[in-house]
Amino acid sequence: MDPALIQMIVFAAVAAVLLVLLYNVLGKKVGRQPEDNPAPPPPVQGTEGNPNAARAGWAPPMDPAIAEGVAQLQARDQGFDPVRFLDGARQAYETIVRAYASGNLDTLRPLLAAPVMASFEQGIAAREAGGRTERTEFSHPPRADLDQVAAQGDLARARVRFLAEMHTEVTHDGVTTSEDRRTAELWTFERKIGSGDPNWVLARVEEARA
Repeated sequence: MDPALIQMIVFAAVAAVLLVLLYNVLGKKVGRQPEDNPAPPPPVQGTEGNPNAARAGWAPPMDPAIAEGVAQLQARDQGFDPVRFLDGARQAYETIVRAYASGNLDTLRPLLAAPVMASFEQGIAAREAGGRTERTEFSHPPRADLDQVAAQGDLARARVRFLAEMHTEVTHDGVTTSEDRRTAELWTFERKIGSGDPNWVLARVEEARA
C-alpha cells in the first residue's frame, strides 16, 4: 500500500479520536447554566414599593392569605412592618411568660388587654393562694410566625404562632420540682389604627398544633 495513503489513514484516525474527546468535554454542561438560575419569584402581594418591607428584608414566600392581610393593614397603617412586628411580638412573648410565672402584675398590665389581664390575675392569685411560686426560662429563643393579619374596623389584629421550649421550676412547701416542656400557642395582638400609641397588646391566647 502507498505509504502516503497509510499516513493519511493514520491522521484521519487520530483526528476522529480527538473529535470524540473534544465532544465529550465541550459537549457537557460546565459551570452554571442559564436554566440553573431561575427567574426570581414575583414579589409578595402588598410588598411592592413598600420601603418598610424592603428595608427589613421581608421576602417571599408567604402564605397568600397572610400577604393579603398584611397589604390591607399597610394600606391603613403604612408603619406596619411585619418583620419588626414579629421581633417585638417575640420579645413580648418572652416577657409575658416570665412575668406570669413570677407573678409580676406591673410588667403584665401594659402588655395585656383587659380580659386577658383579668384571666392572668386569677391564675396568679390561685397559685399564690396555694403557696406555690414559679420561675420559667426558655431553653432556646422561641419561634414566631405570622398566622393571620387583618384590619377590622379601627383595630389592627395580628395572630402569631409561637413554638417554644421552656424550663419551669415550681416551689411548694419548700420542695422544688422542675419540668421541661414544649408549647405551641396562637397569640392574637391588637392595636388601635391611627393611635399615637404604637404598642400592641395581647388580646387572646389559644393552643395550637405543634
